[in-house]
Amino acid sequence: MTEHPAPLPSRAALHAARPTGRMSGVKKALLILLVLLLVLVAGGAAAFFGLRHSINSQIKHVDVSVSKPSASRATQSGPQSNASGPGTTFLILGSDSRQSGGDPTNWQAGAQRSDVLIVAQIEADGNGINLMSIPRDSWVDIPGYGTAKINAAFSYGGADLTIATVENLLGIHIDHFMITDFTSFSELTDALGGVELDTPEGPRTMTGTEALAFVRERYSLPRGDFDRMQRQQAWMRAILKKAFSQSVLTSPAKLSQLVSILTTYSALDQNLNFDSLLAIASGLTGLRSSGVMFFTIPYLGTATSQDGQSIVELDTAALPELARAWQSGAVGEYVANHPNLDSLS
Repeated sequence: MTEHPAPLPSRAALHAARPTGRMSGVKKALLILLVLLLVLVAGGAAAFFGLRHSINSQIKHVDVSVSKPSASRATQSGPQSNASGPGTTFLILGSDSRQSGGDPTNWQAGAQRSDVLIVAQIEADGNGINLMSIPRDSWVDIPGYGTAKINAAFSYGGADLTIATVENLLGIHIDHFMITDFTSFSELTDALGGVELDTPEGPRTMTGTEALAFVRERYSLPRGDFDRMQRQQAWMRAILKKAFSQSVLTSPAKLSQLVSILTTYSALDQNLNFDSLLAIASGLTGLRSSGVMFFTIPYLGTATSQDGQSIVELDTAALPELARAWQSGAVGEYVANHPNLDSLS
């Protein structure tokens, strides 16, 4: 029986979570920031330095080519009220790397491909976070390797080649890099007591294992990878909503548990540590759930490559306008002006 794509959570549903002025980007980095701010308010200097040491010792790093001056300045200052421009851009990879044993830093040439690829922008004024999914089968130019599916870049050359491929495709600069294993999503879901996702049969509270299977499904969905990406986005939103519920926000033990899970299965570029994350967090105090937007890169549809692969053909003619919107901090306006884009806001 054909499975219909699951309806996506509405923005109105997320307002019920009542965020307290801090927001998660998508995974570990910004959830950590929430913990930092709460401890700073409630714990004083001793807690601050204790947490600083603890988090710095837990964070895994990968050395990648994101050390240009613009990246360090963006990190040091964080978002600024009334600021404009491109803000801070993260490349976030989700690696369904059963070959790596759950360790996202254990990259082996030819062994792993990125399963989820998201370009995330923290707006310069700190009032918005934009997360753009790129289909893993997108047919793109991979520097030094010719045209191939974009997820092959990670297999060919790890994080550095993936960053170069995305920058070449979009014409934007990547400031920071993050990679997480899918296990982090599953364990986060269980730590939160499950999350509610819409299915063809109606809303259903899922365990981490069930949710992981739900978002891994691809071939039975009418739109294949496109519906799959929307399920991934819906899962992220469900985790976000649950993480910012009152029962979690008021529980230091629960927050610490979430951070522990995320640091176990995620890694950040070498320029991100407690201090730089805190700088970013300090500029996000005005952010609300309505300021977080998911959308998919412009695409034309599926096609077949000359060598017979099933691929996604991107709308390359639309990318220069997207790049200009990204650089000017006008992504929200861009999405609003292009209603045919797949989006979740």
